[in-house]
Amino acid sequence: MHRWWYMEDSNKSKENDVATFSAPRSRPIVQRQLDDRKWTYKVHIPIPLNNNEVVAITGDCEQLGNWKPNDVFLMERVEDSDIWVAVVDIPSQRVINYRYLICAIDPTTQSVHVRQWETHLNPRSIPVIANTLESFDTFGDYEGVQKIDRGWLTSETIFQFSFYNNPFMLTGKAQNKLIYVKLTPMNLRVSSEAQDIAALLEESLSNDTRENGTEQPAYAFTECVSLCSDEAKLEPVSQFGRAYHPDDILIFHITVTEPENVAYLIDLYTYSSRTCQGEPPRHVGYHYILPNLLKKSEGQLELSVTCASKHRPLGMMRIEYVKISPLNPQKLNLKTSYIRHWNPKWKGLEIGHRGSGTSFKSKDGNLIRENTIASLKKAVTHGADMVEFDVQLSKDLVPVIYHDFSVYVCLKRKKQIDTNDMLELPMAELTLEQLNNLKVYHVEEGKSREPRFFDEDLDEHQPFPTLAKALETIDPHVGFNVEVKWSMRYSDGTWDINVRTDKNLYVDSILSVVLNHAGNRRIVFSCFDPDICTMLRFKQNLYPVMFLTCGDTARYPKYYDPRCNSHGTAIKSACAMELLGIVGNSEDLLKNQESIQQTIDNGLIIFCWGEENNCSNTIRHLKNLGLHAIIYDKMDVFSTKERKENIFLLEARESQKEILQNLHEEKKKDILDKLAAAVE
Repeated sequence: MHRWWYMEDSNKSKENDVATFSAPRSRPIVQRQLDDRKWTYKVHIPIPLNNNEVVAITGDCEQLGNWKPNDVFLMERVEDSDIWVAVVDIPSQRVINYRYLICAIDPTTQSVHVRQWETHLNPRSIPVIANTLESFDTFGDYEGVQKIDRGWLTSETIFQFSFYNNPFMLTGKAQNKLIYVKLTPMNLRVSSEAQDIAALLEESLSNDTRENGTEQPAYAFTECVSLCSDEAKLEPVSQFGRAYHPDDILIFHITVTEPENVAYLIDLYTYSSRTCQGEPPRHVGYHYILPNLLKKSEGQLELSVTCASKHRPLGMMRIEYVKISPLNPQKLNLKTSYIRHWNPKWKGLEIGHRGSGTSFKSKDGNLIRENTIASLKKAVTHGADMVEFDVQLSKDLVPVIYHDFSVYVCLKRKKQIDTNDMLELPMAELTLEQLNNLKVYHVEEGKSREPRFFDEDLDEHQPFPTLAKALETIDPHVGFNVEVKWSMRYSDGTWDINVRTDKNLYVDSILSVVLNHAGNRRIVFSCFDPDICTMLRFKQNLYPVMFLTCGDTARYPKYYDPRCNSHGTAIKSACAMELLGIVGNSEDLLKNQESIQQTIDNGLIIFCWGEENNCSNTIRHLKNLGLHAIIYDKMDVFSTKERKENIFLLEARESQKEILQNLHEEKKKDILDKLAAAVE
């Protein structure tokens, strides 16, 4: 169903023990047909597997599960090797497409969780006629191209715990010491050995190293990344945790299947200046985070640290947490992923900002109201490759296109507005029906008491078009850069706005509309909130996500989250969470042009936004610097394109010509073959 950005390739056709499962998963029994062939799949796994991880195959036949995660075919490891093998009866009368994946199986529900999988745009294939009845592959390496991505959430939950802005306030010998942090998920299900939670916690405290004797969940993965490290990559946590350096950003990802039954033990360690090489660190203190503290989708926890030896308060620590729950119902499969796909030909794309441009910042403004269907269509008419617009939720959870968090409401329909005629309200406090039926003004109109638009009778000029309407109305060849609006916290403690919907519900509401209405449209998500970006990344496997950042600027206030305030840190964050790339601030990029190449060298795609882009010469300069896309106002005024058509429409036309040419050649050959046969 979803073949996103498909046209450019349409003509191509031992380090850790792995858990064993006492019984195979329940899966449909596929009766062998007479025309089946017994195929032997062999794959070399060049990366270490964690406990509970196994290798599997998925493909486009019933025997391989038809790309469904819960119907993958499990492989077996050859003893004392990194080779995994499976023998499968597959159809012999057609080409069989397949991929390898590393997965984990929840022993309680038998659900498959995709840990890593091959995401080449074109899957591996077995031809109808083959010289052998086996294939020998290397995981992630196909036709000389390495492509492995993390999976997405199917039924499991990720808890992200972040330490930044120097969160440790400790006393005694631990003060001013380099702290090592370790998080361990703990099973709160009552066991026969520990009949209540108190006994279970006491049992776990008996062992400082936490390597034995603790009651851990049957299924859990703990990974960590430091954004101050040279390689920002989520990795398993060592026995004594990860060091937190001053001004570091330390992020733990813990994947569990029963979040209501899991607590998290935080252990803090330090090394003495007299510690000998190879000697373990000193266990400084600990704290338990119980699940009742993690009911919301996000929050900040200020926790006491209990001294490990004297069991008395040692100080405080501050933790930011985010809970990422799976998107339900699940509509995603293993057929295709565009989560980090970008065609090398797509460079210097031109993206219409809020459609045909911002309409409220200057007196002359824009003749068409921003973020409306009419504005989007105008940008398309003038050759926009993509259109950028802002999406947020109405009170009844409908994704609508609008930029500001507040609106002004007037109960009197008249052109002259008195001071007391308007009331400022959070947009999220109004239902879609109210937004459409009330006389609503933009914030700038409300502040100045000067209406800019009198277009009540023009349907496509109305504010608050739904995301679904835009997906269904705008030319499907035009790409969408969907900016997800979210209230952000600033360094001074203030917020954009106080009205806040549950974060998971917010993201799910937007994703559901896209998955139901997008079809084959090319879509990129972006957001200033790095945790929203992470949610968008791990809740689905189809659409890429980009971290939208201000970078180093004096024009905009600093955010509380340090990931948002530096282009270099944004690069690390995007790499760690496997995002497609960065949408940088042109003000910052033009001052520090080396950061553009730095982004590209890290394997990321880079767009840019900002007032500096509203100049044809600047757009040309940014293209020459290697930007993949430039977002700007007034496509009709500043476009540098010679042909006012978007790149994806041109590609579709060329692809169609090539298909017709191939059909013509095949038909011509068929006629010549028939003539030759007649002559004989």
